[in-house]
Amino acid sequence: MNRTFRPLGLAGLVLAGILVGAGLDRSAMAAYAQPNMHAALNSLNSANTYLQRSSTDKAGHRVAALRYVTQAIREVHMGILAGMR
Repeated sequence: MNRTFRPLGLAGLVLAGILVGAGLDRSAMAAYAQPNMHAALNSLNSANTYLQRSSTDKAGHRVAALRYVTQAIREVHMGILAGMR
């Protein structure tokens, strides 16, 4: 098999330049990515949507759940920001 040099292409060069220019190492990128926190945020946003679509007659429990989910969304956002520092 003949191995030849393959250029990265424009997108690869741009990404490499951004990462090198920003001085990001793997640990910094991992802290920024936070896949579990983003997955939790997506799940909470889905829960919020389903709760809002639900019928309103739940003896106050739906409203309470909406409050708790909204607070949890705020906390996850703050956690993501804290993890980026």
